[in-house]
Amino acid sequence: MFVIDLTLKNSPITLSVQRKAEADAKAVYQQVLDAVRTGNPVTLELTCEQQVGKAIGVLVSEIAAVQMAEKTATATASGKPPGFFTTLAQ
Repeated sequence: MFVIDLTLKNSPITLSVQRKAEADAKAVYQQVLDAVRTGNPVTLELTCEQQVGKAIGVLVSEIAAVQMAEKTATATASGKPPGFFTTLAQ
């Protein structure tokens, strides 16, 4: 299972969706990167393969970072794999 995490500007919340196949996860990761680079589309809707019915919609302009990682049994106590940390200066 692969996890795609989105970190939002000025928010401590991380949004996550999961994909079963690495190729599908890379496609979602690339879709998010392309949207951030171009600003198009304005909103991005993603669904999760692990939790059927889970969907998120996010304004592309509010995405600060995206990460893709393989979900393993050695995840941290929070249930999330080790990731990134960013601070934004405005």
